[in-house]
Amino acid sequence: MKDGFVKVAAGTPKIRVADCDYNAGQIIALIKEAAERGVKVLALPELCITGYTCGDLFLQDTLLDGAPRALRRILDETMELDIVTALGLPVKYQNKLYNCAAVIQKGAVLALTPKTNIPNYGEFYEARWFSVLTETFDGREFQLAGLPVRMAARPLVECGTVPGLVIGVEICEDLWAPVPPSVRLAAEGATLILNLSASDEVAGKADYRRSLVTGQSGRLCCAYVYADAGEGESSTDLVFAGHNVIAENGAILAEQRFSTGLTVSEIDVERLAYERRRMNTYTFPPSEGYVFWDYCKFDREETVLTRPISPTPFLPSDAGDRAERCEEILTIAALGLKKRLEHTNSSCAVVGLSGGLDSTLAILITAKAFDMLGRDRKGILAVTMPCFGTTKRTRSNAEVLAIELGADFREVNIGKAVEQHFADIGQSMEDHSVTFENAQARERTQVLMDLANQRGGLVIGTGDLSELALGWATYNGDHMSMYAVNASIPKTLVRHLVAYEADRLGGRIGNVLRDILDTPVSPELLPPKDGEIAQKTEDLVGPYELHDFYLYYAVRWGFPPRKVLRLAIRAFDGRYDRDTLLKWLKNFYRRFFSQQFKRSCLPDGPKVGSMALSPRGDWRMPSDAVARLWLDELEGL
Repeated sequence: MKDGFVKVAAGTPKIRVADCDYNAGQIIALIKEAAERGVKVLALPELCITGYTCGDLFLQDTLLDGAPRALRRILDETMELDIVTALGLPVKYQNKLYNCAAVIQKGAVLALTPKTNIPNYGEFYEARWFSVLTETFDGREFQLAGLPVRMAARPLVECGTVPGLVIGVEICEDLWAPVPPSVRLAAEGATLILNLSASDEVAGKADYRRSLVTGQSGRLCCAYVYADAGEGESSTDLVFAGHNVIAENGAILAEQRFSTGLTVSEIDVERLAYERRRMNTYTFPPSEGYVFWDYCKFDREETVLTRPISPTPFLPSDAGDRAERCEEILTIAALGLKKRLEHTNSSCAVVGLSGGLDSTLAILITAKAFDMLGRDRKGILAVTMPCFGTTKRTRSNAEVLAIELGADFREVNIGKAVEQHFADIGQSMEDHSVTFENAQARERTQVLMDLANQRGGLVIGTGDLSELALGWATYNGDHMSMYAVNASIPKTLVRHLVAYEADRLGGRIGNVLRDILDTPVSPELLPPKDGEIAQKTEDLVGPYELHDFYLYYAVRWGFPPRKVLRLAIRAFDGRYDRDTLLKWLKNFYRRFFSQQFKRSCLPDGPKVGSMALSPRGDWRMPSDAVARLWLDELEGL
């Protein structure tokens, strides 16, 4: 359970209606299989010991006596296992019958809770057999399966070996009700909700069920394990599909339908705790009612990860969503620029077009903003400013792109101006130090700013989120603009958006965009070698796909360095070895801390995704914060 990961599962055993002993055997087999796979918390379906579809047999003492005997067998045969299991059975108490979930571990019943919302509409007739726990119920101890137990409306089970893991349970219809019990459970501290369900299957219901599970997990910043009844339930009038879902904070981790067996993944309790701390609106009124606590403990071991960990967390995971997501991002960015152009009454947008990825995306967004305004794209001034490191390839691509987009294109060669500046300050042309590089970037910014003044326009910033994180920008050079449209778009997403536009636009413009995508990322500040780019950014600061991954988990989720590295090892398995990942992770932390001063004075720019580094938006950090704690942890790995 290191790093807050806990392996959980939803299970659907094959059952026989009213055959408690057979069902107990199937449940035991499933619990043992889950334990062998490293599962620590298992949810099984509603009334799985008897079957959900017993009908009036629920009023028969023979069935009601058989259920606790089956529970006793389950407890005895899983007594040596570490796993916590929630399973369903009918429980009679004080002349009433309750549809209950029992949470068990190592031969003990940790918690017993009845269903809160009893459906009695459509195909459901539960009120014919089951009662609702009244507010006056005092939680007195009684015997079940030969053990002393107490029944409570909202019991919670806290884990003594995984900080922050608190388990709450609700049953089927509870999730579908206007105010699910899980709301109060989360208010009391539950980070993992188990739902024991017997939800029949009809066309279209799976989508709604899925949306309920993911929505509740997102709303409550919790993990949610939904275990559904399946094969073996009566088919007299209904079919049960075993639709099992594991979700975390609004995202599905694992799902299975139309089968029996286990659906397994890992939840991240540390991630949930971070999100709850971050959100000041995650508050609840004072607790009401009876809450019974018990404790579980797990053997300390490292959870083997199977949950999906994308190497590109800023990109849409579903390829089918690609066009919609890309169009949405481009539209958000363009709307921000549209508003700024309108508000400043700017007649022109000036873009420094280098033939690289970032400036390409900036001019594509600018063109979209001009289309929204109904303006001629000739109001976009695309300026290429060749100097000592510019290659024919990038110079040509910049011109073709500007012309194909219908922008006004202009070339301003800054070589002589930079040479004069070097003469003024005593900088040798042979000294290719940071001064040699940054003087070119600052000269380009001066040209753009002055052209914008001439035209009554705005300079459109091209720097992206990844460059801001690493400080890979010349202070008061490409660091500065009048509106930064790429400021919250990481490099991997920049590439994704340009590729989308290449496919969408096609033709000559599509071809030039693809060639830009194939061009190595470079500031082109050092002279070319044999006509080719001599300075490749990723050779100097590291692969952007790694830095974007580190940025997402280290900053968006606040994970400690050891956990970021662990996730990277899994996500990039077979592509980068551990030493390489660790090398660039150290570089990420060093640069992120040391370069905050550049982020503290960023120009305005729209937030388009889950995070940004604007000092007026997502990120507040002193410019002189020290990285020692983070780097010390990395040195110890």
